[in-house]
Amino acid sequence: MIEKETVRSLVNQWLEGKEYFLTDLSVSPDNRIVVEIDHKEGVWIDDCVNLSRYIDQHLNRDVEDYELEVGSAGIGQPFKVLQQYLNHVGEEVEVITVGGEKLRGILAEANAEGITLTVTRKVKEEGMKRPKMVEQQEAFTYNQIKQTTYVINCK
Repeated sequence: MIEKETVRSLVNQWLEGKEYFLTDLSVSPDNRIVVEIDHKEGVWIDDCVNLSRYIDQHLNRDVEDYELEVGSAGIGQPFKVLQQYLNHVGEEVEVITVGGEKLRGILAEANAEGITLTVTRKVKEEGMKRPKMVEQQEAFTYNQIKQTTYVINCK
């Protein structure tokens, strides 16, 4: 079986000096290798092809046969690594908490510990007849988040 760390090392060598980053890597027991990369500006098919060829050149099909798939993380896919959060600071995201709450707001901050989301909520202040819309900051650690996705606006 091809070792995951062998493939990870090859991917990291190819990524060196590039603005791409690894979002996911899996190697199944039957040697099906799936590599997902991402980039702040999106992923080009040529770069997926180049990474695939690079990996192919450094693995030996005569020793172990394998299936290789290299692609992008996908715009509608949940975030998997910190760099995806960092790339989307200032943009609208949807967060689903481990408790099942679904929030939509602006990703105000992201760091190694967690994120801060700016959400707009209806709040009824004391003495007021009607609620008003108020922006609130909500902080989450990554273990409180089940899933975060970028919101695609077609306006």
